[in-house]
Amino acid sequence: MSSIDQNLNLPNIAQQLESENSRDRLRALVSLRDLSPEDAVPLILKVIDDDNLQIRSMAIFALGLKHTEDCFPVLSKILETEDDYGIRADAAGALGYLQDNRAVEPLLRAFYEDTEWLVRFSAAVSLGNLGDVRAYDALIQALDSEETMLHQAAISALGEVGDLRCVDKILKFAQSDDWLTRQRLAEALGHLKCDKSLSALNYLVKDPHPQVVTAARYALDAYETNT
Repeated sequence: MSSIDQNLNLPNIAQQLESENSRDRLRALVSLRDLSPEDAVPLILKVIDDDNLQIRSMAIFALGLKHTEDCFPVLSKILETEDDYGIRADAAGALGYLQDNRAVEPLLRAFYEDTEWLVRFSAAVSLGNLGDVRAYDALIQALDSEETMLHQAAISALGEVGDLRCVDKILKFAQSDDWLTRQRLAEALGHLKCDKSLSALNYLVKDPHPQVVTAARYALDAYETNT
């Protein structure tokens, strides 16, 4: 879509976002993907408190993809004050897409203080996306969670953070009964270049699950290419 077409559509999109019909509002939100962040964000904010949770969820996700100065404070407030845990999880996920390291502090608070594992999961994933070493202690703590999906998120995030102190902590998951956890481990070890990682990858390349083997081989290839 050209910039001229976008500008012509802005009034129509704004009008659709105020429609009483939720389908109209959803269609309008979808059409915003073609707009610049500067044009899209003010329109997204029209429905950020929509009564329809699907629309709110989509609007929050859209804010994560459209990077302007208005996005961070809005998403942080939703994460800290929203009653619906699904919406809080959406906000935590969107903050990771912003690639704004100011998000580390609200994400850490959500990780430590939120009682819903899904919010903590989203926070862990986003902390990994940001790759900030300040997340290290929280991610290590997540390894002791009772939630397997939180283990997976933390292992992946620790690989993104890249602090070699975590290698001994995550290697215990090489024996996990969950193949997806072992796959995440192989992927993370590919980012954590050291002798222990190399040894573990040579073990995981013999894993009984083909997707773990593929991940381990890919990590080994990357390891050898960069050493």
